[in-house]
Amino acid sequence: MAEADNSKSIDTPAKSLSAGFAQQVKGAVIWRSGSQIAGQLIAWTSTFLVIRMLEPTDYGLVAMTGVVLAFLDLFNGWGFASALVRDDRIDSHRIGQVFGMLLLMNGSLAAIQWIAAPIAADYFNQPMVADLLRIQALFFLATPFTALGNALLIRRMDFRRQSQVNLIAAVLSAFTALGCAFAGLGVWTLVAAPFVLWYARAIGLAIAARLWIRPVFRFAGAGAMARYGGAMILVQFCWFVQSQADVFIAGRLVDAHRLGLYTTALFLTQILAAKFVPPLNEVAFAAYSRIQGEREMMRAAFLKTVRLIMLVALPFYFGLIVTAEPLVLVILGEKWSGAATLVPVLACAMPLMTLQILFAPATNAIGRPGLAVRTGLIGAVLMSATFLAGIQWGTIGLAWGWVAGMAALLAATILISLPAIGVGRRALAGAVAPGLAASAAMAAGVAALDSILSGLGDGVRLATLVPFGAALYAALLFLFARPVIDEMIALVRPQTAAT
Repeated sequence: MAEADNSKSIDTPAKSLSAGFAQQVKGAVIWRSGSQIAGQLIAWTSTFLVIRMLEPTDYGLVAMTGVVLAFLDLFNGWGFASALVRDDRIDSHRIGQVFGMLLLMNGSLAAIQWIAAPIAADYFNQPMVADLLRIQALFFLATPFTALGNALLIRRMDFRRQSQVNLIAAVLSAFTALGCAFAGLGVWTLVAAPFVLWYARAIGLAIAARLWIRPVFRFAGAGAMARYGGAMILVQFCWFVQSQADVFIAGRLVDAHRLGLYTTALFLTQILAAKFVPPLNEVAFAAYSRIQGEREMMRAAFLKTVRLIMLVALPFYFGLIVTAEPLVLVILGEKWSGAATLVPVLACAMPLMTLQILFAPATNAIGRPGLAVRTGLIGAVLMSATFLAGIQWGTIGLAWGWVAGMAALLAATILISLPAIGVGRRALAGAVAPGLAASAAMAAGVAALDSILSGLGDGVRLATLVPFGAALYAALLFLFARPVIDEMIALVRPQTAAT
């Protein structure tokens, strides 16, 4: 518990690798993934309705502010809170130190963003950016409560309460977005909705984690935690460069309308990698931390994670590649048609990205955050270089930059991280193979059917292609990869032990 006990040891993780622990991990996966699916269904319904009401320029402006927000968010101290997850023993004093660090850092970040807002507006040649950034500066004041509450719940493997809070916050944010869009608030809709999301999560997680503790501003003895948190900041900085360099580069070279088309296409293709994989990585990190001394169990758990996540992710990405045109026109509307040429290219990069981000939780959990830093630095250099080269051909060049950069980064990550986890390249390929083979065959079948349906309307095409692709993928797995289906069923079946 997080109540102040003045130095009593709390939350000591059990080291026994019992069936109870396996059930705990299984429950965490079900709660975290289930709530994420429910929350995202609500969020997507709201998001796609809002996209149809707003203009590409609105999304372009918010993408510009997102570069600044994401950069400053690197220093929000989340890594210090994460250090509490893998420590064997923590007490109320240590929790208070983390709380104090988070309050100081995020208060400073809010002030910096407020002051720097006009500078960012000048860089992007968009005066509106300054007004948006000043309001978004308030986001940082919610972070200490979100980060600390989240870390304490993850440490306890209490993903049920965490998931409930996230679901409630998603619902509130979705209704806020719809209300603001219908009220005609335009670009401010894209500020109000995340504002509600951040503060709803902060309040909910603080209550769920029972965060009744005073911050401590004396940091003696917190060196190890600070070093771990510093390593996480470096990793996050590298990820910022990888994920935001395209908008930073394009923001000065293309207009807000084209930037909005590009960032919306990127949003569509990153839905799975950005919204579903990170929550599952939280569960993986907590579980890996508990079994870090059992290397054989670590290897098996990592391969199972890769196999099951890629089994779900790959058909989604391959499906986007072959249904991009009717999908964009039906879901987003005719004014977003320019995004239809970007989606298939970006979708080619996302399987590489999804696999690449599965490595860091394992290497961090075994106490090797330096490996994630190394791969992050490589990624920052590679992605920046490919974006600088790609922008010569406009936003389609940026999309191809994602493909080239992620392919090279995944290769580097495999070379650097696999030996530390203790997994061979052949075993990794074997974990990816079932989903990859079935998805490729499914995409070929969908493309063939689409060529027959080319004369029909976009809505009819989409309504036919999606269920056909899902049925074909399921049939291929049932015929040629039955064990992986059994493995996935075992994960959700009640009273079944999980690895």
